[in-house]
Amino acid sequence: MSEQDCQKGQPAIVKDQFALRYANLTRSGVFNLTPRELFWQERHDHLKEHGYLLRPRYVPGWEPSWTETGRSPLLSEDSIMLIDYQVMDATKISNRERVAIKAFKNREGQEQQIAQFFASISDPRNHCVTIYEVLPDPFDPQLALMVMPYLRPCNNPDFGTVGDIVEFVDQTIEGLVFMHKHRVAHRDIAVANVMMDAKALYPNGHHPVRLGFSTDGRALVSALPRAGRNVRYFYIDFGWSSRFAEGESTMVIGDVGRAYVPEITSPVPYDAFKVDIFALGDLYSQEFEQKFNNVDFLLSLIEPMTQKEPGRRPTAQEVAREWEKTRTTLNESLLRWRLVPKGEAPLERVVNDTVAVAWEGVYRLKQFVSP
Repeated sequence: MSEQDCQKGQPAIVKDQFALRYANLTRSGVFNLTPRELFWQERHDHLKEHGYLLRPRYVPGWEPSWTETGRSPLLSEDSIMLIDYQVMDATKISNRERVAIKAFKNREGQEQQIAQFFASISDPRNHCVTIYEVLPDPFDPQLALMVMPYLRPCNNPDFGTVGDIVEFVDQTIEGLVFMHKHRVAHRDIAVANVMMDAKALYPNGHHPVRLGFSTDGRALVSALPRAGRNVRYFYIDFGWSSRFAEGESTMVIGDVGRAYVPEITSPVPYDAFKVDIFALGDLYSQEFEQKFNNVDFLLSLIEPMTQKEPGRRPTAQEVAREWEKTRTTLNESLLRWRLVPKGEAPLERVVNDTVAVAWEGVYRLKQFVSP
């Protein structure tokens, strides 16, 4: 099977010398469901009864398809194993929509309550993931199954232009203001917990686990550019979140999620809202400002948001006002410009800039001749 055949999505019928090898690997259990995948297979029928269909690999009694087709297991969709075992992709039977189903402990109910609270609010400023429904687990009363839209990591594919980053900052600040306005601190803001609805970038879809491939797992797929397309970003995972009553102190104790926050090193109460401010500023720093040369304008946000002293950090509303001022200084041609990686070789930069200038010329010509 050549890479060219893979890209064309053609069936990969293996040659005899490989067929025996794959047969031996299959018999030895290399492609078997892992114990955590068996968790989902056991719940296949329960989910189907509620209108959700898992991929063929998780049908009870599954047998590897390649033993019948003669195709390489590496290009057989049902050989693809889960990466994040807590979340399973599925198809909603009624409309063929792809969804994500998360297994979580429901003893405290905090994650479910906060997620469903935000899901109940219809507001364009709401960038919290929607919750379709929460199903009881058929075997463990301490577990529940939360059904959500399927989302893709916010940084896969890579951001391509300055405008891509500006749009991301627009939406994540808007979403943070919305959460804090409703008295919720996320407490685990990190790049892994900001995801996107990328359907506009992949009009023909992509595989939910092998992200760079088609839905059948055989052909390589490429994303369309983000610019000019409806890409919406969402905060997910409210397992560490706290909701406060009106007038209640936002001081909390205990750990936070993935982000390093200076005040957590001391065993004293800290302001949960200020933790969110630091974490989001740190995300902008690590994902953008430290990687690219032409996003220095983000420093007007990053520096105040990541102050070591929590009291010196702005509120979410103040961040939004500062960003609005910065936003007005950015011209349209900058937004269309490619992101310039730090450490890019001079010759490489000349070539890439030449291509970018050419595309900018094409854009301006189209604007000039369009009616």
